[in-house]
Amino acid sequence: MRSRLNEALKTAMKEKDAARLSTLRLINAAIKDRDIALRGEGEETEVSDDDILAILGKMVKQRQESARAYEEGGRLELAEKELAEIKVIEEFLPKPLSADETEAAITAAIAEVDASSIRDMGKVMAVLKGKFTGRMDFGKVGPAIKARLS
Repeated sequence: MRSRLNEALKTAMKEKDAARLSTLRLINAAIKDRDIALRGEGEETEVSDDDILAILGKMVKQRQESARAYEEGGRLELAEKELAEIKVIEEFLPKPLSADETEAAITAAIAEVDASSIRDMGKVMAVLKGKFTGRMDFGKVGPAIKARLS
């Protein structure tokens, strides 16, 4: 994942694509911040690909919220900038699951941990996060799991 990001960064530099380059630098900065935080906790490892996917997912959510706020405030040029950044970030995220695939994944995860009540929701979420990080919106999945286990 890091090598893909670095190659994209080099390409953007060569093509003098300022907007894309800016977004890729923001991604690298976020990853380096996480690396530094891990070192501060005493871990010598670098951020894993799953962690990078989580960082990218978080960045997309932040930009969606910013774009929404800019649109409500009548700042359409800033909203467009945020949406352009989202497109660049999403290039590095795996294809999101469709609604049917998400439902099937929830069903499989519930069966895997033999969940029977709302108390098992954490176990189901852990299984889904382990398998589908960056491919599903866990903010939307949570209520669906809760509805099934209630």
